[in-house]
Amino acid sequence: MRLDGAFTAIGSSSFADFLSAHDSSLLPRNATADSTNLNATHGTTIVAATFAGGVVIAGDRRATMGNVIAQRDIQKVFPTDEFSAVGIAGTAGIAVEMTRLFQVELEHYEKIEGTTLSTDGKANRLATLIRANLGLAMQGLAVVPLFAAYDRGLQHGRIFAFDVTGNKNEERTFHSVGSGSTFARGSLKKLYRANMTETEAVTAVVQALYDAADDDTATGGPDLARRIFPLVSVITESGYRAMPVEETAVIADQVVNARMTQPDGPSAPLT
Repeated sequence: MRLDGAFTAIGSSSFADFLSAHDSSLLPRNATADSTNLNATHGTTIVAATFAGGVVIAGDRRATMGNVIAQRDIQKVFPTDEFSAVGIAGTAGIAVEMTRLFQVELEHYEKIEGTTLSTDGKANRLATLIRANLGLAMQGLAVVPLFAAYDRGLQHGRIFAFDVTGNKNEERTFHSVGSGSTFARGSLKKLYRANMTETEAVTAVVQALYDAADDDTATGGPDLARRIFPLVSVITESGYRAMPVEETAVIADQVVNARMTQPDGPSAPLT
């Protein structure tokens, strides 16, 4: 079987552009849906916060289908290259497929150009993929990811938020997306401080996810009976690192135990 012209043509370093020329039916944006008869699994709350030396991104584990818990241990945070990660909220199947395409997009660029894409370039590429999904978003299959990266040029962590049209906004300190995002951001407003350590940042995002689960039924809090905890990833100058479950469990247990005597969580000082 001979390769078609898309494999030998000189053109863009974008894998999505290549795939569009080779077989556009493989792109997630070319799916169709009937929103009047749609039972799709949705992922919910993702939070991210910068700290002195990097950025942390975390997500709860619950996926819902209407008013039903579809899955209790879904993965919502994925590494996209050595220094970046994406947390997904929205229609889970489309979000995971888009994330995989984004991972290949970054790897393809590096192989073609011989260098890694800049942090702003990565965010722009992701915005393009989201914009291409607008047709499905209008049918009820929206995807709203949160992108976190360590910028080796600027030497600090960065967070980018998007809407369904691909509009990109950089968040300087912390952000959250998904159904519980309002409650998570409210929690981080009182807990976030400049120059937090990595452990303090991880604790803050776990507290934020706990608060989101406290008020949003689609967000799952730490499940002590099943030992299911938020997925937490840290990105520093050393690269991407997914926190082991054992480390996350220690922090989650501390948060839950403290809530036994202080159900609404820690209070911020009034200064």
